[in-house]
Amino acid sequence: MRDIDPKFLEMLVCPLTKTSLHYDREKQELISKKSQLAYPIKDGIPVMLPEQARDIS
Repeated sequence: MRDIDPKFLEMLVCPLTKTSLHYDREKQELISKKSQLAYPIKDGIPVMLPEQARDIS
């Protein structure tokens, strides 16, 4: 399981809300609490496309 570089994570925001993201190491996702979406991380690369995000509401 790969970890995301904390400095890289600080630069990423939700593409819909422009708010910060929470890194879920276990599920390998970046969570946007405001948009209620979880963006997957595939092979260490965040997939920041809303149409590929999982709804967590």
